Amino acid sequence: MVSLASPIGRTDTRGSIEPILAVTASDMTRVNELILAMAGSNVELIPEIAEHLISSGGKRLRPMLTIASALAHGYDGDAHVKLAASVEFMHTATLLHDDVVDESDLRRGKKTARTIWGNQASVLVGDFLLGQAFKMMVEVGSLAALDILSTASAVNAEGEVWQLSAAKHMTTSEADYLAVVDAKTAALFSAAAEVGPVVAGAGTAEREAMRRYGRNLGLAFQLVDDVLDYDGSATDLGKNTGDDFREGKITLPVILAYEAGGEEERSFWRDAMERGRNDDEALQRAKALIRRHGALDATIARARLYGDAAHEAATSLPASPGRDALLGVVAFCIDRVS
Repeated sequence: MVSLASPIGRTDTRGSIEPILAVTASDMTRVNELILAMAGSNVELIPEIAEHLISSGGKRLRPMLTIASALAHGYDGDAHVKLAASVEFMHTATLLHDDVVDESDLRRGKKTARTIWGNQASVLVGDFLLGQAFKMMVEVGSLAALDILSTASAVNAEGEVWQLSAAKHMTTSEADYLAVVDAKTAALFSAAAEVGPVVAGAGTAEREAMRRYGRNLGLAFQLVDDVLDYDGSATDLGKNTGDDFREGKITLPVILAYEAGGEEERSFWRDAMERGRNDDEALQRAKALIRRHGALDATIARARLYGDAAHEAATSLPASPGRDALLGVVAFCIDRVS
């Protein structure tokens, strides 16, 4: 396993999710109750599939960011609960759609919904959850929050299509890949954090700080996932390790190893990623090449830079348990590869 000497190079926070769990506990109980209620339907298959994914063991990090961000700005109302539930439904819908597109069989150690109920049901239930998310956003009555989250939903969909068009093409550059991650992952992190100060009535500077915090955290989070796919475990990652390779996904460690390799190595990568020659033996060679060229360390170094940017954005907030929780999440994100 790749290791890091210390989380984000800081001494005031450690890589633990416990502070945000503690700060958001009571509100997240309400969020979870709302999620279960809004996942209900007279169509039996809808709550069955929704419950399968909702109860599959995810940390609910994105809605916790909404709750913690609102609390860090002194909010004491109820709107953040509905917005947090909306964020989780948006994320859950994306997972359902992703598993269909990626033909994934395992998520968080459990069979994906598509392997149990099929692709069509998974996509349609994902659409239902998106509809419920927007219903809750409207009920909050904040046009600013609705604008932030609806924009994130559209950007996320663009990122999915962009990733699909770039898949299996070794010509994908680091800049192109990071742009996909920005849209596909970081946009929802950013929106989840920004709606907190919005409902708290905070100013433009506070909103901008939380937007930067969430975006950089999302970029760091995805890059760490990229590393774990080649040097982690299914428990760390929430899906089968090596899935990115088997699916022909061009991620940053692959891009960096490809750029550093000679023609014979590049030919291997093209065969594996573009032509589907990606069996277990090929996966082991891919891991060896990635290590040989230091691509995992280089990817972690980039993740740390994004983590530093997220940390800096959150330190602009007044000292509070909410701010400390947000800082702790950054270190936790990076520490997943330690």
